[in-house]
Amino acid sequence: MSKALVSPLPEDRLALLHQRRDEKMARSAHAYVRGSTVQFYDWLKGIKRGALPEGPAVWICGDCHVGNLGPIAAADGSIDIQIRDLDQTVIGNPAHDLIRLGLSLATAARSSDLPGVATAQMMEEMTRGYEAALTDHAKAAREPEAVKLVRKQAGGRKWRHLAKERLDDLKPRIPLGAHFWALSDQERGAIDRLFENPAVHKLVTAVSGRADDAPVELLDAAYWLKGCSSLGLLRMAVLLRVGDGAAKNGGLCLIDIKQAGKPAAPPVPGRRMPKDDAKRVVQGARHLSPNLGERMVAARLLGQPVVLRELMPQDLKIELDQFGQAEAVRSARYLASVVGAAHARQMSKADRRGWALQLGRHHAANLEAPNWLWSSVVELSARHEAAYLEHCRSYNAAA
Repeated sequence: MSKALVSPLPEDRLALLHQRRDEKMARSAHAYVRGSTVQFYDWLKGIKRGALPEGPAVWICGDCHVGNLGPIAAADGSIDIQIRDLDQTVIGNPAHDLIRLGLSLATAARSSDLPGVATAQMMEEMTRGYEAALTDHAKAAREPEAVKLVRKQAGGRKWRHLAKERLDDLKPRIPLGAHFWALSDQERGAIDRLFENPAVHKLVTAVSGRADDAPVELLDAAYWLKGCSSLGLLRMAVLLRVGDGAAKNGGLCLIDIKQAGKPAAPPVPGRRMPKDDAKRVVQGARHLSPNLGERMVAARLLGQPVVLRELMPQDLKIELDQFGQAEAVRSARYLASVVGAAHARQMSKADRRGWALQLGRHHAANLEAPNWLWSSVVELSARHEAAYLEHCRSYNAAA
């Protein structure tokens, strides 16, 4: 297939990306929820002031759904379950992350044909896991077997697995086609200049086993068709060789360049955050997901704020819709504890205690979960189910 057929001009990309996003969001209600962050915050703007508790102002994920949690490799090779995507991160109300996670768990349960009682159980276990993390955020929660399996899978992955998934093969090139498009001369020139930046060179050599002064060669670059949140924003993949190529994988590494857009998540008024959105994302990552934050750097590309990070073979997402009821309930507790630990690390002891007391009040009738959490998840589930069906109707009519 020729380059002209698979790589549209930059000005023609957006229409094709819209089609791709609409197709992905029509696959399931859970997929729709993952791609509808803005709709979640539109709902949030419409609720009465005081309907939700105001937790301590900390960096929050802002888009805390199940797919944004999973194994993350640190620069030294260690692996921890942390938050994987921080595009929406702000200094905000931690209750927003809890509701977003609860909605994601509820729609994942529905997409897995689990009974409604499973959703109630997941909300209860989610609350318990989060509260336990506030009590002792340094103590790791017990991993359910399903999460252990994903962690084990992550630990056994090598460069060849990443190359096969992202690049189709081990050849030192980025294959144009279904996932990658050719860059314009202007875009390629901007990337060449970007990798002359000493901060970017430091990012590439930060991974354990690479010398600080190792040479870095840019082998290939392409526009990356990836994700719904990146729609209309710059998204590039860059293939590099680090060192002399003597390493087992030839010293190859894959860099993700992602434009940082304005967050939909509302920040707490009066709190200082970086005005540059790329710096905001990196700072939030360093607070919430240290493994990821240390592998990221903020830069400018074509006048836009971008975040660079090296993709590691060990970075995986947890797909809850592959679990049975018992394992889904246990996983809800564990994943909420991961989020709770990320929040709690930023709080004083007094703030953790006070926030835990707030969460313990106003439980729903016959449910060990806060009433505001349960009612929010129920209302949002209904809204998103209706919006999902309307999306599918529109998608079908346009097909």
